[in-house]
Amino acid sequence: SSSAQQFYDPSGCSSDTSNQGSRYTCDSAQQPCRTFLVYRANQHFGHQNLLNISALFQVESDELLDLNNIASPLETLKRGREVLVPINCSCSGEYFQASLSYIVSERTSFPEIACGVFEGLLKSLTLLQENPSQGTDVETGVKLDVPLRCACPGGFARFNGVKYLVTYPILEGDVITPLSMKFSIAPEDLLAANHLEPKSTVYPNTTVLVPLKSDPVINLNVPDSPPPTPGFLPTITVEKTKNTKLRKLYIAGSVVGFFLIVVALLACGFYVKAVKKWKGERLQSFTDRNSVLSCSTARSSPRSGQTGRSSTNSCLSPDLLAGIKFSLYNYGIEDIKRATNDFNEDTNKIGEQIYKGLIDNESVMIKQMRFEDTRQVIDMHSKINHVNIVSLHGVCYGENDFAWSYLIFELPTNGCLRNCLSNQANRLSWRRRTQIAFDVATILHYLHYCIFPSYAHMSVNSRNIYVTSKWRAKLANIGSTLAISSSTMNDKVVTVNGLVAPQNPMNEAASVKVDVFAFGVVLLELISGKEAAQGTFLKDSIRFLGGGANEGGCFEQLRSFIDPCLKNEYLIAEALCLAILAKACIEDDPLRRPSMDDILKVLGRML
Repeated sequence: SSSAQQFYDPSGCSSDTSNQGSRYTCDSAQQPCRTFLVYRANQHFGHQNLLNISALFQVESDELLDLNNIASPLETLKRGREVLVPINCSCSGEYFQASLSYIVSERTSFPEIACGVFEGLLKSLTLLQENPSQGTDVETGVKLDVPLRCACPGGFARFNGVKYLVTYPILEGDVITPLSMKFSIAPEDLLAANHLEPKSTVYPNTTVLVPLKSDPVINLNVPDSPPPTPGFLPTITVEKTKNTKLRKLYIAGSVVGFFLIVVALLACGFYVKAVKKWKGERLQSFTDRNSVLSCSTARSSPRSGQTGRSSTNSCLSPDLLAGIKFSLYNYGIEDIKRATNDFNEDTNKIGEQIYKGLIDNESVMIKQMRFEDTRQVIDMHSKINHVNIVSLHGVCYGENDFAWSYLIFELPTNGCLRNCLSNQANRLSWRRRTQIAFDVATILHYLHYCIFPSYAHMSVNSRNIYVTSKWRAKLANIGSTLAISSSTMNDKVVTVNGLVAPQNPMNEAASVKVDVFAFGVVLLELISGKEAAQGTFLKDSIRFLGGGANEGGCFEQLRSFIDPCLKNEYLIAEALCLAILAKACIEDDPLRRPSMDDILKVLGRML
């Protein structure tokens, strides 16, 4: 180790600590050098061929072709295929670095760029230090300076014939010996170049330097390292003893142990009885409080600290309180008016009888409903608990009568999915679209299979799906009779999002198939970016998947159907899979449509 060039940093790429080896050190006298790094083909970030990889590292694709023995720059590489990339490494201040620039294509974060796009070839902390003017999130179109880890051989290494120090990112399963075999060097040389001892461990999302005395060649036939074999403690044969005293000691110990167990069981019994008694008293206290509340006047949110005027017409009915299984705030009508600017239709109305507002500095969605429908929505939300459902925060009743009431829901940051697909300034990436499809499938699977009785939403569309700040989907309009009436039903057909879904007479099994049909329409919107309100246009646009077109023609028609905003960032195989799944969902015969269980399995393989 005394001849080591640099130190190994065992902390991960996203770690916010700076250690020896977080960046490779140099002195100003060291000359720049031509060296290499290893990058793995990555489909998620669109770097699945040499053309994309060369653009990322700003090198000529022809140079990568010769170096990696690949026939074409457009050849799709196997996921994880290791690629040698030449770089210019120089000393900047006290650290070596290969300087690149990177333009952000979609809103993201420093860890996602450093550890995802550049696969740990620099730490996120280094990227943040190099670009201090940026905040936690990096907006679309921002140009970043990217200092990749690299190093040039020092005097002692050059004396030993080392020509290159190749930067290699460690993956889970990488071990020193197989790694040295990939580059045909001795394990001792690899250890010495990184200040590592013979039994040292290397960790995922870190880098090591590979010392080479000739031009680099990766042996791709070296298999991944197997997991370590678990060790076992040696067994010692215990000889039997006929010692009478020892036998008596065992018997006495057993008797004492049995007695202690009996005592412990009795203590547990008394404890359980005491807990049940305490819970019963607490439940009675809660019931008493609810009885008082049912006779009191409506109040503002406890969070706001405001008190509304008395009104016997605004109090909650005891029947309604009996159906509430979880905590809800009881808002006053003044809270609602203040949040919606007195129901301003120009600035606050976002849908039919739906307003956006701000309560206690939190964005909320306020839905006006008939009083008799309110209990059904509250009862449904009391039975479900899922991260992909828009949460119900509270309820408010009208100031003069019970004709109208208001339900207060959370309002996810990025609004409804339809608005996200229509926003050309901040386009929705292919990766985010597939994640949203998976999220919607997850909640529909939950409603169909994980609650009793099962529940059919009957109003799944891109305006009832909301997108959070982290680009995850949440489904709204749960339990609403308006949701059910938004689909026109009879014994023959159901109209969903402007498309006619032929249907058997309505029963539980048939109604979940309406959800499957509607989900297929949402998939078509995610693929094409077009709104389903355009009637049968979306359905007609994928008729080519039914056969009759050759393979090339099928792909060309699919590309013309896909949202042009996506350009070429998607994989054509994934797009085809999603389109075929959508076509299966909107089959005329409900029995031929897949179940949400089948759909979830297909989408799970795409993430």
